[in-house]
Amino acid sequence: MWRKASAVALLSLAVGYFYYGGPELPDQILQYISLPNVQTSPESQKSLEQVISAAWETLITLPTRQWRKVAVGVNACVDVVVSGVGLLQALAVDPGSGLNHEVLHSKEDLKEAFIHYMERGAAAERFFSDSEVFQRIARAAAEYPGAKLYVGGNAALIGQKLASYPDLLVLLCGPIGPKLHEMLDEQIVVPPGSLQETDEYHLILEYKAGEQWGSTRAPQANRFIFSHDVSNGEMSSLETFVASLDDFEPELVVLSGLHMMEGQGRELWEERLKEAVSAISEIRRDIPIHLELASMTDKDYMNSIMQEQVMPIVSSIGLNEQELLFLSQAGEGPHADMVAWKGIPDVGRVSDILLWILEQHGRSEPSSEADLTRIHFHTLAYHIMATVDGYWGNQAAAVMAGARVASSQACGLQAVDPSKVELKAPLEFYSSHTEPREQLSLNPAQPVTVWQRGNVTFHLTAVLVCRQPLRTVGLGDAISAEGLVYSELETQQPF
Repeated sequence: MWRKASAVALLSLAVGYFYYGGPELPDQILQYISLPNVQTSPESQKSLEQVISAAWETLITLPTRQWRKVAVGVNACVDVVVSGVGLLQALAVDPGSGLNHEVLHSKEDLKEAFIHYMERGAAAERFFSDSEVFQRIARAAAEYPGAKLYVGGNAALIGQKLASYPDLLVLLCGPIGPKLHEMLDEQIVVPPGSLQETDEYHLILEYKAGEQWGSTRAPQANRFIFSHDVSNGEMSSLETFVASLDDFEPELVVLSGLHMMEGQGRELWEERLKEAVSAISEIRRDIPIHLELASMTDKDYMNSIMQEQVMPIVSSIGLNEQELLFLSQAGEGPHADMVAWKGIPDVGRVSDILLWILEQHGRSEPSSEADLTRIHFHTLAYHIMATVDGYWGNQAAAVMAGARVASSQACGLQAVDPSKVELKAPLEFYSSHTEPREQLSLNPAQPVTVWQRGNVTFHLTAVLVCRQPLRTVGLGDAISAEGLVYSELETQQPF
């Protein structure tokens, strides 16, 4: 007691001295004021990142009923990450001037397109038309010193993540060659119809900020991606995938790769999309289907997926902020007049679009014939799970699990390290951008904010953003996979 009284007396003396005598305090008083007699508790000294990370570990729990068998399809490939300048030099290509090519037909086209984007520091992806020349380049890239080979394609990446759970058996269907087959987790079952003699390679030519080749200097680090990937572009494994489900008997189906068909041209994708919908419709109605979306630029194609074809027959979708806004623009939904998000996407606007999707294209009303009842939205700073009431359980844990894997995997770690991440999510936000709206806040000790709009429930959690990310390719796939692992289907509400 007397120690506290002494501290208070010293503090009073200091204040009096400051008020009457001047701004500088004697060293002796400063010394006593800084003693640990007057201090906060260790709990209150924790950073917000530490508090959120600790809360995740306590609150993230697996559902009572867990998936035992999940089938995933249908895009898969081998990603070869290599120095762009180094590979082109190894191919005996001389530097020169840049020129954009929509389609690459030769090594010369590749060089010109690479230089065109390298000098701008911009990312790009192109199709290489000549199969034989591409295979020779792919072999040279795979053998280049320092080249790194990764499992690629949304389906394969989701399958890999799901297979990291020892009690979960995963069926993966896609164009799987010998190299990719060798890289896959041993728990992954590949149907014989998916195996092919050669791998589908996606070559990722990286360059660093300031890197120079001839007269070209990169203003910033980026990558140029190209492939000769006909199998994934046509979703050629889809029928094999659906046919294999009867024997495998999955409890959940995860579908991805629809975005690959966009590049085939309208005439081809219109016909192939109808065939894809016909195949997907053969999946038993009591098996939930999750659709993983990816970047698209054709509004007509997106509208076909959303309104007429795919979205009404899937139960769940996963997407990021660019895909969410494009989906609203294509369907003339809320905030469709926005060209792009500015900074961290506004929670209220995101909430408006998510609600619109579930009301217009999902089963927000029991009378609706659509199956869509769940959307897993992810952006850099936060994630939202939006679900129609009565269909999904454990969604607070599911959205936190997705955020946790984003924080750890981006840093290349198995667990979140609070010293390597930072909180960028807003601590206060609104449930909608328009009235009526509710003002909400995020409590770091209980880091899930829940709100209701009609019969749709929203769960939001912050992401602890990695300060120095090592590899972000496939992060969205890991987020969606983790969210599905922790999700539970409410059996009393069949689809």
